[in-house]
This record gives sequence, C-alpha cells and structure tokens, in this order.
Amino acid sequence: MTATDIKKYAIVGLGGRSRFYYQALVGKYKDTSKLVGFCDVNQTRMDYANKVIAEKFGHPPVKTYYAWQFEQMIEETKPDIVIVTSIDRTHDRYIIAAMNLGCDVITEKPMTIDEVRCQNILDTVKATGRELRVTFNYRYAPYNTKIRELIMDDVIGDVNSVHFEWLLNTTHGADYFRRWHRDKRNSGGLLVHKATHHFDLVNFWLGTRPTTVFAMGDLMFYGRENAEKRGITRFYYRAYGSENAKDDPFALHLDRNEQLTELYLKAESEDGYLRDQSVFGDGISIEDTMAVMVRYENRAMMTYSLNAYLPWEGYRVAFNGTKGRIEVEVRESAYVNAGDDASIEGAVKSKSITVFPMFGRPYVVPVEEAKGGHGGGDPRLLEDLFGTKQPDRFKRAASHIDGALSILTGIAANKSIQTGMPVRIDDLVKF
Repeated sequence: MTATDIKKYAIVGLGGRSRFYYQALVGKYKDTSKLVGFCDVNQTRMDYANKVIAEKFGHPPVKTYYAWQFEQMIEETKPDIVIVTSIDRTHDRYIIAAMNLGCDVITEKPMTIDEVRCQNILDTVKATGRELRVTFNYRYAPYNTKIRELIMDDVIGDVNSVHFEWLLNTTHGADYFRRWHRDKRNSGGLLVHKATHHFDLVNFWLGTRPTTVFAMGDLMFYGRENAEKRGITRFYYRAYGSENAKDDPFALHLDRNEQLTELYLKAESEDGYLRDQSVFGDGISIEDTMAVMVRYENRAMMTYSLNAYLPWEGYRVAFNGTKGRIEVEVRESAYVNAGDDASIEGAVKSKSITVFPMFGRPYVVPVEEAKGGHGGGDPRLLEDLFGTKQPDRFKRAASHIDGALSILTGIAANKSIQTGMPVRIDDLVKF
C-alpha cells in the first residue's frame, strides 16, 4: 500500500458520537486511514479525544482547532474526507465549507434541520461535485436489511400501507430533553433528529420517496408545566449539586460516569453547556408525542407515531401488501449517549419478523445474529465507510439525496404541526 492509498480524515464536533469514528480510524482501519485533525468549540473535549486514542491505541496527539479555525484546519491538514459530528444546526455550515474547500464529507444524521439549509447543501453538492455520505447505520442491521430483502423479493407483493411506531424509553428518550436537543432551533425536534432514521428506513424498505406529509405533535409529558399537572413539587435546573435531583429517576449524574465527566462536566467552564438539565424544566421547545401520516411516490401510505417516555425501547412496524403482511417487533437496550459503551447504543434485546401470506400459514423469518450498536449495524457501517467496498444488492450506502429525503419528511411534519395543514415535499426543496 502506498501513501496515496491512505485516506486522511478530520473530525468536527468532538461530543459523544465522534468517538465511534475516531476509534475506528486509529484502531481497526489504521492501515488505510490517517486522522489529521480535531475541531470543536471546546478544547477540553478535544484533549479528551486525544487522551482516549493515546491510552487505548498508543496514537500520537491529533492537531486540534477551534470551530472558528475550521477552514484553517482544512488548509493545514488537507484531509480527503471531513466527518461531521457537531450539533445538528451546524452540520450544513461544515458540510458546505468542506466541499467548497475540496473535501468529501461523511455526516452524522440528520444531514441538517430545515429546508433552507437542505437546499444549500444540495446546491453545493451540484456545484462542487464532491461526495456526501449520511451515516444511516440502521440500514445495516441484519433484520432491517432482511425486511428490505423480503419486500424486494415480492414476498407480500406491492406494499400499500405501513404502520410504524417507535418507542423511546425513560432512559434514552428522556436524554433528548436534558441536552441541546431540547431546543428545536438546535435539532429540528425529534421528528428530524431521531425520526430521520425511521423515515429513511421506510424510504429504503419500500424503494420510494415521500410526497405529502401531515402531522400532529405536542409536549405532553416532559417540561415543568406537565410535571406540575401530575403533582410534582420538587424541581431543579440541573442535576449536578442538586438535592432535589438525588432521588429523581430522570436525573443524569455526570460525576458518576468517567466519560460524561471528561466530556461535559470538566468542559463546562469553556462553553457553558450543561449536559444534565432537568427534563421537567422550562425552555423545552421540542415535542415528546408525535403522530405523522405520509403518502409516497408509489402511492403507499404510512401512519407513524413516536413517543419519548415509554417503558421499553424499540419499534413495531407492519407492512400490508397485495399478497400478505409482514409484522416486525424489535426491542433495544436502554442507553445514555456517551454514558455507555458504544456497542450498547441501540443494541438488540429481541427481534422477530413474521410473514402472513394472504392464503397461507404464517411463518417466522430467521435473521442472523450480529454484535455491535444499532442492532449490529454500526460495525457494518464502519466497514462500508472505511474498509473494503463490497457489492451490495440492497444499496445501503446513503447519499445526500437519501439524507435529504429522510429529513424532509420530518421538516414537512414540523411545518404541518405549525399550520395544521398537509405539506408537499416538492414545495420545500428542488433536487
């Protein structure tokens, strides 16, 4: 292998998800990858990343840059690919800047949070000819790939309708209401930040794209007003140092977890970001209870619900076709972002896929077991990004178009919640 075969990477945004990528680059894929730069608003977080790769992999320190030095990082380190794992509302800023400076980009989901930013990204891809990958790891989970296979192989004929419910529990679901995601200006709400996974899966499974969206949503469990209605009287702003938080099952105690301490508690003095805010505090502008209807280009329809305060984590989905029905149930492990090992994130506790032929006996579809986060999808995603490319009948690698179509369902849903009217995708952006 020559030096020209080695790809150079820089990462912007050194929060919880970045570790998934930088450990892979300096670990399993070190022979074909070179990590050349870290960029963040917070030096403490970048220092922690360097500490991790030094202690676990014996890797020398990666040069660090503040967020306002992003272009300088590109010019000095000359990465081939920039990995964007920053706060959602900044994704477009770094994606566009990187492509204009000659880099390809890998971005965490969601690609961005509104239609204006989305259009700017689409236009920049056209203008620069650079490649933008969106990391939809759920596509790579064996059971999600199996669903795609069953539908592609015409097992239940043409799919006419989908019923999809996703449950976030009081560990993972609550976590969105403690951190920056609670402000819709940062995340676009859960219909963009979280449901981008789910809307992408439906696009992927059915091989189609959304055309019309109608939605309702509200904050009905979290937030101070809802807590007061249920008789809660003891409140706090943040868990750290609070007597009222000590016995609260919804509290996150940063000082009880090394990674949370290093990434957030010790970093607070630099940027003022508090990772452990009360889920029953004021200032929450995202919904926790959402219902969506979607019409697709192939005339299929979907009913979708997302609730963020339920007793178990996972999803149920049913596909109704012209030759039968598929029912799926997946239960996942609860986790806190950056508070647990990455392999626990979205790990599967149980799963089942059952086919109900229109005139035959129902049968359970066997699915291979796979280790790793997001149902075994994470390791396969990393191999697709950084390893040896293999032919893929299912076309799981997600482009900027896939990234746009997934968020546009959520963006349209947000607009529908605001107006009470259905929203057409074609009215939001031009591809």
